[in-house]
Amino acid sequence: MKDASGRNINYLRISITDLCNLRCMYCMPQNGIEKKHHKEILSLEEIYEVTKIAVDLGVDKVRITGGEPLVRNGIIKFIESIAQLEGIRDLAMTTNGLLLKEYAQELKNAGLDRVNISLDTLKDEKYKEITRGGNLKTVLEGIEAAKKVGLNPIKINTVIIGNFNDDEVEDFVGLTLKENIEVRFIELMPIGQASTWAKNKFISNGTIKDRISELMPIYDGDKHSPAKYYKLPDGVGKIGFINPISSHFCKYCNRIRLTADGRLKPCLHSNQEIDIKTALRHNIGDLRKLLEEAILSKPSQHTLNDLDHEPIVRDMYRIGG
Repeated sequence: MKDASGRNINYLRISITDLCNLRCMYCMPQNGIEKKHHKEILSLEEIYEVTKIAVDLGVDKVRITGGEPLVRNGIIKFIESIAQLEGIRDLAMTTNGLLLKEYAQELKNAGLDRVNISLDTLKDEKYKEITRGGNLKTVLEGIEAAKKVGLNPIKINTVIIGNFNDDEVEDFVGLTLKENIEVRFIELMPIGQASTWAKNKFISNGTIKDRISELMPIYDGDKHSPAKYYKLPDGVGKIGFINPISSHFCKYCNRIRLTADGRLKPCLHSNQEIDIKTALRHNIGDLRKLLEEAILSKPSQHTLNDLDHEPIVRDMYRIGG
């Protein structure tokens, strides 16, 4: 299924919940969230129905996100149902890792291929600070459990925040020296909670990369990947740089997003949303046609690095960032 820019849209990111067991500073309000009524959130059966249609349209790559997806009841059976859809070639999950030790083996058995773990610091006290109370040791145990059961490659997503974790870049890079781990540095985006302070804390990935002179560029064969990859000369793993602010990667963007409350977002970095839930629950129009129209409406590029752009009003936990 091609969009208006001729890009083949074959990647669906699904937020199955807006709930989370952490309160990360750039993602959630300090005092917690206003919990949506149960009826406002798509059931897992409804999400499966949308996913099935998307796969019929050509989606072959699915990522499950949240909030934190592992807090959603029924997650294992849902993963199993998605994995059995004919045409799915890659099924992944983004998680904060707190429940990964408990669920790693069940996720692998259900058909999950791999995991991305959001981790912004390797220091206990700083982890408690950025997550407002999280336990780093539990996350590290979850990463080990994921490696043990074969949820590979392990990808660690690290948002670089000025005067907070920019002094840990070399520590994260060091994780790739002896293990098949992908550390991906992500530029801080002015979305939701971070929209008012991201500019003051922003550090470009170009600045970060220049600090590690021995990095060698590599190509992983996927032009659609938002990351540009490098490795240490004797390293086993890879280091990726995802630069949504300093360098557009929209030309090859192949993804759309489904939010937990039933909105389809052709672009993460846009306020454009298509109401899928109403059509799904009230049989209003052709759901397949609605997905096709949403894909065709995908903008050619985002405007996050445009100083005059309209702020993204939804927080990251609401849109499956």
